[in-house]
Amino acid sequence: MAWDWQVFCKDTIDGELVPGCFGSGGAYTYLNWMMSAWGWTVSVSLCALALALIVGSLIGIIRTLPDSPWLVRLGNVWVELFRNIPLLVQIFLWYHVVPALFPVMRDFPPFVLVVIALGLFTSARIAEQVRSGIQALPKGQRYAGMAVGFTTVQYYRYVILPMAYRIILPPLTSESMNIFKNSSVAFAVSIAELTQFYLQAGEETARNMEIYIGVVLLYVFSALVINRIMAYIEKRSRVPGFVAAGGAGGH
Repeated sequence: MAWDWQVFCKDTIDGELVPGCFGSGGAYTYLNWMMSAWGWTVSVSLCALALALIVGSLIGIIRTLPDSPWLVRLGNVWVELFRNIPLLVQIFLWYHVVPALFPVMRDFPPFVLVVIALGLFTSARIAEQVRSGIQALPKGQRYAGMAVGFTTVQYYRYVILPMAYRIILPPLTSESMNIFKNSSVAFAVSIAELTQFYLQAGEETARNMEIYIGVVLLYVFSALVINRIMAYIEKRSRVPGFVAAGGAGGH
């Protein structure tokens, strides 16, 4: 099979080659289209990751609260619900069912609904990681916070969570990379991200392999950037000599 990498430099309307590959003066190439699709993929992924970190951290924390059995049960239900329903099903529920039940959400753009679906799906996984990180800490850290007069909120804020997040940085790195891969399901509700670009551009140009390789490289690049950022954060936040001991810091 002969490769045709010039496909990225072709105008999306008339198929003519555009000098420099990036269209100007009204020209719009497949490379322009791919970069725009990548922008949507990054936007969906980062917004969903921010939502997942906030909600997942909150759910993970309440699952370890002492003397709060109802909150613990609520957190457990949340994790079981969002972790065990396939992501694509959740996206269709948010896109079709939830707006029908709550008319105020009918005006929400598909981008927002996809971010909510992907963010809440990932929050269940992050909640489990936060819970595990807290419970990996020695009990003495919680008791030390209580001994100096900290409230529950204060000893979580100043004693437990700073150490728990250090423990779970490796799985958080994997989850942050996964969210870019999972964002591909956004094509199901017509978000113009990389997967939709591949499907449409491949059909228009009949150069599926070239388009596929370009899309894969952008996914790999995005994941590697996230990996390096998280590795830098892990290195900078490492506590010399700290080794997580068994125990149950949240109980």
